[in-house]
Amino acid sequence: MSLFERYLTLWVALAMAAGIAIGSAAPRLVALIADAEVASVNLVVAVLIWAMVYPMMVGVDPGSLRDVVRQPKGLAITLAVNWLVKPFTMAALGVLFFEVVFADLIEPADAQQYVAGLILLGAAPCTAMVFVWSQLTRGDESYTLLQVSVNDVVMVFAFAPIVAFLLGVTDIAVPWSTLVLSVILFVVLPLAAGVWTRHRLASPARIEAFRTRIKPWSMIGLIATVVILFGLQGGVILDRPLVIALIAVPILIQSYGIFALAYAAAFLWRVPHRIAAPCALIGTSNFFELAVAVAISLFGLNSGAALATVVGVLVEVPVMLSLVAFANRTRARFA
Repeated sequence: MSLFERYLTLWVALAMAAGIAIGSAAPRLVALIADAEVASVNLVVAVLIWAMVYPMMVGVDPGSLRDVVRQPKGLAITLAVNWLVKPFTMAALGVLFFEVVFADLIEPADAQQYVAGLILLGAAPCTAMVFVWSQLTRGDESYTLLQVSVNDVVMVFAFAPIVAFLLGVTDIAVPWSTLVLSVILFVVLPLAAGVWTRHRLASPARIEAFRTRIKPWSMIGLIATVVILFGLQGGVILDRPLVIALIAVPILIQSYGIFALAYAAAFLWRVPHRIAAPCALIGTSNFFELAVAVAISLFGLNSGAALATVVGVLVEVPVMLSLVAFANRTRARFA
């Protein structure tokens, strides 16, 4: 690993601090970036995520996708954890902490809002950033693409019913524009660009050399994304630090618990590490654009539910980096 990659956690921590500082010192700049939004997808962040995803998509060999289907174990674990476990454990943790553990610290009405936001996070597995985490764990690019694609298809049919059941709300309006635009920006376009690049480069040696050259830009894109995300939410962090910390507690427990469940299942089922790591990371991270958009549409921009989904954004990168490091340290234990 390069010096930059080896100390990536440090750079992310500095980026978080820089984002908060920029959000406080240059609110007009942050407001300008925040306004560059279509269907709840921030276009500046979208470009950076696209840059992060593209290097991995160059490694996707379309011809190998048919062979991926012959390894169903990783996909089975991902689907089971994402749709049969994660939404319900997130709801249970939300109720436990905000209606029992933190009951004396939070007003009941606010507690219900925070639980709703956590449920929205739990029902929306990651679409884009998982490609970055997969790349950092040397995951199988083709298999990761398959896992994300199948999860997106399931999300179309399962997200609204699960959220409606857990929230007790029957009229869930899924923001299809957010869902479709995110899939196009973060999956379809980078994949098309990666396939075109492979076709132009032709030889495996040239493809690998090109990936080596562009890989640092993926990490730079990650750092820039963190700066912007924390810049956009810097005011919230400084104004309500205690609430942010309280909301983060169940999210942290959920994240590490879901990863442990999926990773252990993959280990016991003898799934290769290049598939096991991404399979566990997909369920751990969240499709925060969708969760934030639905929270705003259901409860309003300044609601506790929207705040809870935003905390999910802030917690995700540090948590995922710690899990990436753990997955890399335990690679040798897999078959």
